[in-house]
Amino acid sequence: MNRILMTTSLAVACCLTSTSFAADWVSLFNGKDLSGWTQKNGIATYQADHGTILGKTAKGSPNSFLCSDKEYGNFELEFEVKVDEGLNSGVQIRSKTKDTGSDKKNDKVGRVFGPQVEIESGPAEAGYVYGEATGLNWLTPKERLIPHDHFKNDGWNKFRVVANGPRIQTWINGHAIEDLKHPEVYKTHPKGFIGLQVHGVGDKGPFEVRWRNIRIKEL
Repeated sequence: MNRILMTTSLAVACCLTSTSFAADWVSLFNGKDLSGWTQKNGIATYQADHGTILGKTAKGSPNSFLCSDKEYGNFELEFEVKVDEGLNSGVQIRSKTKDTGSDKKNDKVGRVFGPQVEIESGPAEAGYVYGEATGLNWLTPKERLIPHDHFKNDGWNKFRVVANGPRIQTWINGHAIEDLKHPEVYKTHPKGFIGLQVHGVGDKGPFEVRWRNIRIKEL
């Protein structure tokens, strides 16, 4: 093969590889409606609003979750989020529902439980991993649960989450936050849905949280 042909072939191969890599990313929100998502738990409201998913608290509601209809195991997830001060939120990963018995506000679909990447105005614990309704409290070890100010309280924040086997890694605005291995949780939650949380606030509020540019790449 002559040098010109070889160079052309390599250029085409690189282009195809780059295109294939980019195509691996899948958007989880079409910017127009909540197709592909189902609310599970709570009475907070969710709606598509100007290219974002807007979650708004409701007085007296337990934690609410807008959950992807598809389940994911190993993946890389990216999203941007903006939250009112006074409200903490989160994104569930590999989560499921369980029978709640007498919990009438949740019994239609079961209580959402599983790993949650924390979202909270700071300095706080944004980016660390909590065990929502698992009975384990924080999955991030206590000695590493150090409040930080990498989360911007008055603007959009870019999160990156990589879940691969029992390892969960998180970044906020390019800053590495968590690198966690939790085999116990991985045994019960090797895969599950993605869930956008609006936290219960009792009689306070209303507060809002918005997400945009939500995309995922399965590993």
